[in-house]
Amino acid sequence: MVGIDWLMRSAHVLAGAVWVGGSIMYLVVVIPALRLGGPAPKVSAAIAANFKRLTNLCIGVLLLSGGYLVFERLTQTTLGLPYVLTLILKIVAALAMFALALYMGQSDVRKLARRSTRFSQTAPKLMVALGVLVFVLGALLNLLFELSIASR
Repeated sequence: MVGIDWLMRSAHVLAGAVWVGGSIMYLVVVIPALRLGGPAPKVSAAIAANFKRLTNLCIGVLLLSGGYLVFERLTQTTLGLPYVLTLILKIVAALAMFALALYMGQSDVRKLARRSTRFSQTAPKLMVALGVLVFVLGALLNLLFELSIASR
């Protein structure tokens, strides 16, 4: 089981890093570069389509590996209330991130984004903030887990 645990943990961290890192890259580098380069609808559409596929793949990997990891952690030791509350907060933040990604991936939303609504401008930044929060909560979960093992 150690091999499967390691594989699932690795897949989970890698999918999260790819998605959050890609979102930061998209927000900080790609979008400003596309704006500077002027209208390039084919390039912009290709980037958006490829990033949407990558995001969907990451969501799938995160859901499968996250489900496995939750089950694996919650069944092998007695964890305290701080661990459970942090886990719930992480799951809620991740689900909000998934919902936001699915919402932003709709073609109608991308058309609205060109109209510069307040939410369409805030949504990519909110997704990055949620991603960073999920990573921080994941690190806190590891710390709490290790402390629960050390206290035995």
